[in-house]
Amino acid sequence: MSRPETIEHVPGPPDWVKPALELGPLIVFFAVNWQGGIFWATGFFIPATLLSVGISWYLMRTIPVMPMFTAVVVTIFGGLTLWLHDDLFIKLKPTIVNVFFAIGLVIGLYFRRMLLKYAFGTVFKMTEEGWRICTLRWAGFFLFLAALNEVVWRNFSTDFWVTFKVFGVFPITMLFATLQLPLLKKYGLEEDDETSKSA
Repeated sequence: MSRPETIEHVPGPPDWVKPALELGPLIVFFAVNWQGGIFWATGFFIPATLLSVGISWYLMRTIPVMPMFTAVVVTIFGGLTLWLHDDLFIKLKPTIVNVFFAIGLVIGLYFRRMLLKYAFGTVFKMTEEGWRICTLRWAGFFLFLAALNEVVWRNFSTDFWVTFKVFGVFPITMLFATLQLPLLKKYGLEEDDETSKSA
């Protein structure tokens, strides 16, 4: 009688790796801007972002849609910033990315595709109603970030905008995500419920 095969579990990267890869390019952007200005910062920001995506793929063998799209927009608008020597393009990048995410979530919801569920369904278990509400909230939040970016870069200095982009947006996003915990608890599914639904 043959011995059953065992599948060796290969541990993934530590939990801190993902936020570090997301924040790394922003820290580079801030540090170089502080030393050399927005154009030098943009010149370093592009390869730092691409390197972050490359490391993410190497460690996890997958690249989520959001970081991939962000890297593409950073490359395009950062390239235009350097080519035309106009920082307008790099300042517009967060607005365009956030509007794109919001529209994508709403379109997915219209076609009954909970895109957040595809992205985080392995981490959080919720009812369809919970995912619908969560999707609407995040779509609204992305539009808020887009509007906030427009207000900041149009009314404050470039250095202030860079500081806000690096040290303001991330805490705001973490705060918003934390405020969604009651929603996750209210509409959360137990493991047994999820198993019985799939049976």
